[in-house]
Amino acid sequence: MAKGYGKLTDLIRRDDPIVKYDEAEGVGILRQTSKPVLKITEDTVALVEQMERIMRAANGVGLAAPQLGILQRIFVYDAGDGFQAIINPKILGRKGEQIGIEGCLSIPGLQGDVSRAEEVVVKGSDQFGKPVRIRGDGLTARVIQHEYDHLDGVLFIDRADPATLHWVTSEELEDEEEDGQGPQTRE
Repeated sequence: MAKGYGKLTDLIRRDDPIVKYDEAEGVGILRQTSKPVLKITEDTVALVEQMERIMRAANGVGLAAPQLGILQRIFVYDAGDGFQAIINPKILGRKGEQIGIEGCLSIPGLQGDVSRAEEVVVKGSDQFGKPVRIRGDGLTARVIQHEYDHLDGVLFIDRADPATLHWVTSEELEDEEEDGQGPQTRE
């Protein structure tokens, strides 16, 4: 085992790993700007693997490192085209507009309509340091923008149409998921 391996993953809470907006400790970190990853190491790979497990266990389509209490510019997602990790992302371009329902793993049960670009181009590195450039549209574009916002301390509630924000009961969420009618993103 390499020296320092596991340091970042050791920062993740074991009982409830996702930082919630309504927790006093969570509000601060979710509103901070994340720092760039200076060097991709085995520790980074381990963090990305843990982020994928946590995202999937929570039935999310995306997860950003700040949602786990780690202020690093890393997010992961799977919008149906396979798992992707992006480290030090930069959005190069946005085109068009889409309005859709979003939710967030850090604010469970709250949903609202958010306007996002229909298409985005993002570049960064994967968890192994390989450069990536992704052109995403529809749901993929929405997820990328949502997760990117987390790295800058922006939450979907900051971009949502306030008139559409509403709390959904756990029973309604289960019904929506069974019918395939859940929010487009739950990151």
